[in-house]
Amino acid sequence: MKSIAIALCLALSACKGEDPEAAGKAAAAQKAAQEQAAGVMEKQFEDAVAAHNWRLAKGYGEVLQVDHPTTDAAARVKDQLGDVRAKAEAEAQQQRLAALWDYGDELVKPNGHQLSAAIYSQEPVDTDGGGAHPIRLIFRDHPSWGRSAYLVLQAGDFDCYSGCKLKVTLDGKVVSLPGSRPKTDEAIAMFVDDHKALWKLAKTGKQLSIEFPTKAVGKRTAQFEVSGLQSEKLPKWN
Repeated sequence: MKSIAIALCLALSACKGEDPEAAGKAAAAQKAAQEQAAGVMEKQFEDAVAAHNWRLAKGYGEVLQVDHPTTDAAARVKDQLGDVRAKAEAEAQQQRLAALWDYGDELVKPNGHQLSAAIYSQEPVDTDGGGAHPIRLIFRDHPSWGRSAYLVLQAGDFDCYSGCKLKVTLDGKVVSLPGSRPKTDEAIAMFVDDHKALWKLAKTGKQLSIEFPTKAVGKRTAQFEVSGLQSEKLPKWN
């Protein structure tokens, strides 16, 4: 028991400095172990950076700073961490924006497929005086009817049966595009007649807004975060 107590005392440097050489060796061993563990995590960080997996690299880098903050590996990684964090945040933002779009591929007999790209408004809009609802913007490529762009309401109606001018704003730049409400009750929809112009705006900007007239509450505006649009999903539009 006595020999075990002495060994523990030396290893933990808990004997009031009676053996500085043993204490130094224990500290060096502890430092080497930390550097080894930090080196493994640094390699994982570097591999993630090389693969452009910024979120994973950010995770390894931040854990390294917490678990082994005084190591040489932590110091080397810290120099790169700011740039990696920025890239991880940009990647997460782009993934969020891409997820806002919903793409459809529907078989339409006998002519082929109907392709579509749709996105909901950033915030719900009150279009009938009864409460706010999301508004949907849809780009459609139908094998028989061709290409079209239109807004769809969940409540209320558009005041555009005889045609109207729509105020469309992309990242602060305003243009006027023609709109029309088809005489049908199948859906509360309004076409943006210059669908080519609207598509060009949607695929080149970030923040798109469309002001439109309603029957019940006058003009309303729907805003869309469009920069995640994958235009290759509708190849005939490009």
